[in-house]
Formats: sequence, C-alpha cells, structure tokens
Amino acid sequence: MKQHSTASAPTTAQLASPALLLFGILLIATNLRVPFTSVAPLIDGIRSDLGLSSSAAGLLITLPLLAFAAVSPFGSTVAKKFGIERSLLAALLTIAAGILLRSAGTAWALYLGTWIIGSGIAIGNVLLPGLLKRSFPDQITKFTAIYVLTMGVASALGSVFAIPLAGLSDYGWRFAMVALIVLPLLSAVIWLPQLKRHTEVSGNTTPPPPSAPVWHSALAWQVSLFLGFNSFVYYIMTTWLPAMLTDAGYSAAEAGNLHGLMQLAAATPGLLIVPLVGRFKDQRGIAFGASMLTVISIVGLMFAPGLAVLWTCVFGFSAGATLILGLSFVSLRATSSLQAAALSGMAQCIGYTLAAIGPTLIGRIHDAQGNWHSTLLISASAAFLMALFGLYAGRNLHIGKRA
Repeated sequence: MKQHSTASAPTTAQLASPALLLFGILLIATNLRVPFTSVAPLIDGIRSDLGLSSSAAGLLITLPLLAFAAVSPFGSTVAKKFGIERSLLAALLTIAAGILLRSAGTAWALYLGTWIIGSGIAIGNVLLPGLLKRSFPDQITKFTAIYVLTMGVASALGSVFAIPLAGLSDYGWRFAMVALIVLPLLSAVIWLPQLKRHTEVSGNTTPPPPSAPVWHSALAWQVSLFLGFNSFVYYIMTTWLPAMLTDAGYSAAEAGNLHGLMQLAAATPGLLIVPLVGRFKDQRGIAFGASMLTVISIVGLMFAPGLAVLWTCVFGFSAGATLILGLSFVSLRATSSLQAAALSGMAQCIGYTLAAIGPTLIGRIHDAQGNWHSTLLISASAAFLMALFGLYAGRNLHIGKRA
C-alpha cells in the first residue's frame, strides 16, 4: 500500500517482468536496421522494374539516414508527451505502415514509404537508450551491447534472405519488402503489456536540468561527435567497400563476401567491450583504442589491400565497438531517461547527417580523382577525430556538470 517512493520512480522489476521488457527491447532492435539495409541486395530488381537511375535507386539507402537526422531531435519531445512505451509502439506501427506503402509497386510509394520507415526507426533509435537508462541503470553497457548485436545479426539475416524471398513470388522485390512487416507487427504485439504496466512513464521522468540543455552542453557535443564520426566512417565503408575491393583486384563475389564479413564482425564486439567497460572508472582509453583500430584498418586497406580479410574484420570489430561505446555514452552521461532521450536525439541528428553526407562526398571525390587514396585518407582522418572526441566523451561526467 505505501509504495510511493520519494527518492525515485519504481524500478522495472517492480513494474513489469524485466525478462519480458528485455525481450521486447530486443524485438524492437530487430526493426532498427533491417527495413533499409535489406534493400541493397534488391536494388537491381527495383531499378529495372521501375526504370530508376543509379542515383535515384541510391536514395533508398540515403533517405532513411536523412529521416533519422530530421526526426531524431523530436524523439524526446514525443516521449515526454506520450511516454516511452507508447512512443515505441507508435514507432513500430509507423515502420509497419512504411513497409506496406513502400511495397505498393510505384516509385512515389517506394520513396514515401522509405521516408516513413526512417522516421519510425529514428524514434526507436532515440528512445531505446533512455529506456535502458531508466530500466537497467546498472547494466547499461551490457544491454546496449546485446541490442546492438541483435541489430547486427538481424541486419545480416535480412540481407541474406532478401533475394530468396524475392524469388518465392511473382511480385519479386515487393514480396521481399512486404514480408518484413512481420517484424514490427510481432514486436508491437509483444510490446503491448508494457503499455498497461507503465502508464505514467512521462510523469516519472525527471527532465534535464534547465541550466544545461543538451544542445548547449560541451559534453553532449563530444558524445554526439564521437557517434557522428562513427556513423560517417561506417556508412562510407558500408557503401563503398565492395567497389574499393573490386578496384583492388578482388572479384565481385569476393568483395561481397568481405562486405558480409565486415557486417558480421561489427555485430560481435560487445562480448569484449562489456567486461572491459566495467573494469574502468571511465571509458576514455577504450574509446581511443577502439577508434585507433578503425584508423589502422583503413590505412591497412590503403597500403596493403591484399590483407583485406584482416582489415575488414578489424574495421567491422572497431566500428561495432565504437558504436556500442557511443550508445552507452548517451545513457551514461545523462542524468535521467528524458535527458538520455534528448541526448540520443541530438547525437543521432548529427550522426546521421554526417552519415548521409559521407558516402555521397566520397563517391564524388572518387569520380573526380579516379582512385580511392584521398577518400580513404579522409575516412582515416575522420576516425582519428573520433578517437580524439572519445577522450572527452569517455570521461566519467554527466551533462550539467563542467565538461
């Protein structure tokens, strides 16, 4: 009867089954990459069916990133008004609606549906760190690593099964795309119990200190730029690595296999990062070291492409490690779940803006110069900047304190 705490909101264990909550979070995580990364294997079929140019087809990858950048800053506002659980359910239903529209078979529906999907994913990306901050405050890095691993594995499986799914129906790529609607609908059903048990989430959430809004915080900028340069470099390599490898003498099949190996490597570093983070007072050394591995792998591709198997594995591992660290910083440097959502929105706005710019910029530089030397140098330099910002973002501080 007297369970009203004057010090803090009820814990997850008091409000709902932590296991069911975690399962729901992981299901949501499966929706945060697959709906747009699985498009890449289908692009040739889409182009031929709708008569799209290469640049127009490329928008199917760029549009979600632009939607992430545009919508992410509003994620914390949505959560404050409707609560985290309801907002995540809305995000899942938005993704489902976008998948359905995108599969209609016309160009306008393809692009509009892609933007809607990106908008739903943006809300999910923003709110999950805040939910982890509130529900699992002592295991943030561990569960961040788990949901990043879930995203990576789901993304890899989506890419593997895209072409086989397209071959199962006369509708081809449209069937492969609409089949993905199973993920957000299943996730929404599993998430429904959270709505009943967390009806007052927004009321239990402490807002950020008014003296230190995230966009005015040096620490928030350091976290955001650490994640931003991670996104910049990762999406450059995700977009252009196969072309780099084929220009270096690898066959298209070998380049594709190495690209898949990179994605797999990016999904695994949480197994090492989690215990390391727990042993240190702050994460400066880990952030700097993981970022420098990214630098080394890019320089290795530049000067020793014959060892591409090694460099792609190192790049994937380090990119995954820095992503886990950056997402952990969002929760670790915030003082409340709402502030974590605000910081997540800021970081993802900056990160996905850089992610959308990077591949296009690199492609144009390559077209102008005819080689990858300058583009790899730019990528290595961005990774080095990520390492420098990691020295600041990794400090044991919170937004609102001197940064």
